[in-house]
Amino acid sequence: MPIRNFSIIAHIDHGKSTLADRLLQKTKAVTERESKDQLLDSMDLERERGITIKASAVTVKHIYEGENYELNFIDTPGHVDFTYEVSRALTACEGALLVVDSTQGVEAQTVANAYLAIENDLDLIPVVNKIDLPSADPEKVAMEIEQVLGLPAEDCIFCSAKTGEGINELLDTICEKLPEPRPAEVEQTRALIFDSHYDDYRGVIVYFRVFDGSLSKGDKIKMMGTNRTFTITELGRYTPTPVPTQTIGTAQVGYMVAAIKTLEDVRIGDTITIDSDPASEALAGYEEPKQMVFCDFYPASSEEGSKKTDFETLREAVEKLRLNDSSFTFETQHSEALGFGFRCGFLGLLHMEIVQERLEREGGAEIVQTAPTVNYKVDLNDGTTLDVHNPADLPDPSQIRHIREPIVK
Repeated sequence: MPIRNFSIIAHIDHGKSTLADRLLQKTKAVTERESKDQLLDSMDLERERGITIKASAVTVKHIYEGENYELNFIDTPGHVDFTYEVSRALTACEGALLVVDSTQGVEAQTVANAYLAIENDLDLIPVVNKIDLPSADPEKVAMEIEQVLGLPAEDCIFCSAKTGEGINELLDTICEKLPEPRPAEVEQTRALIFDSHYDDYRGVIVYFRVFDGSLSKGDKIKMMGTNRTFTITELGRYTPTPVPTQTIGTAQVGYMVAAIKTLEDVRIGDTITIDSDPASEALAGYEEPKQMVFCDFYPASSEEGSKKTDFETLREAVEKLRLNDSSFTFETQHSEALGFGFRCGFLGLLHMEIVQERLEREGGAEIVQTAPTVNYKVDLNDGTTLDVHNPADLPDPSQIRHIREPIVK
């Protein structure tokens, strides 16, 4: 069965998650009754804010020219703070749907995500969405895509994720235009981890894409980056409900459970191989995300008589969230006024808000937050450079030659 692996990328609010919902409906992966808006956004916070925070991977079937195709697609966030999630998802694909709103045209994240996809050698299918709106001008937007991104205007697919118009044509184009996955390059098994999350009952659930060989239930696997070994107890695919399976072969996407206790044992971008016959070199992973904004979290005062201290509750919440979101950093911090807390680094202000809200909801911690700061570089007269997070750490002004702050291009 031919396979196509692709991502959906776009600027925030251009209709990615709605398009994903409609693709699931058209391929009969979900019935009309099961269907709901933002089906893949499983986090409460995603549904309330109407944004995607975590990427999610789903397998569906589509019949094109009498042949049954397997489509693996990954819905990604559009917000600039979550570009890291997008770059991870793109590594597992050969193609991408670049969704552009027909009323707003090409915007900043459209360009950023398109370049991210081109850097990963992906084939792009431009999709002009929301053509059902009265103010839509799909022809103009198609020309804009050609001028800004160099993708031919006649290749654009016009569709409306809301009404379902043009979705069948889009599915056919995915089967026809997107490249086949590359054949296995080595005999040994190699699979790339592109996401993981923590489940209270089953431990860490790992999402991966097999590039070479296959993985089967019961295999003893080895993580090439951390050298840890585990035994697979459950393998499966999301369709979009989890369906257990015995084997996942070359070019397929799936999830596995292997009694992994902590997220620290799983590195996103690591390569999975079979312990008894390991591959000689790992697959190319990802760049580590760079934190831009820093702030301190301290526990608020707690009820009297609770067994755990507030700091322990906060520490548990932070460590648990770190399992799910490897793109923020934390280190212990002590303040004379507020006691022990954490200095955390984030990709942006929205990311900081989301992390704080998730700590309070999922970890049950009450948080006092300091004002967000950025990292300054201080050049001293003796030629050395200091990294300063906190204004209190600035050296004597007579020693300072320059103070530099980060600027976003």
